[in-house]
Amino acid sequence: MTVYVDDSRNRFGRMVMCHMLGTDEAELHAFAAAIGCRREWFQGDHYDVPLFRRARAVAFGAVEVTKREMVRIRRRARVMK
Repeated sequence: MTVYVDDSRNRFGRMVMCHMLGTDEAELHAFAAAIGCRREWFQGDHYDVPLFRRARAVAFGAVEVTKREMVRIRRRARVMK
């Protein structure tokens, strides 16, 4: 399984968020838990993660992609379902 984090910077209160997506939902949830995300933060096909968790995700092996690449990955994942 591959986990991706994009380079978006979206404000949510005082936090700055990006997106985290995986190629396997069950493994994405396990990866998210390993970096400190709670299951209820799941947004249907991705997690919104603050930048400090993004850094942790990258340290755990997540692949950094651009916002545009993330859109392509999400579209591909929807087609495969």
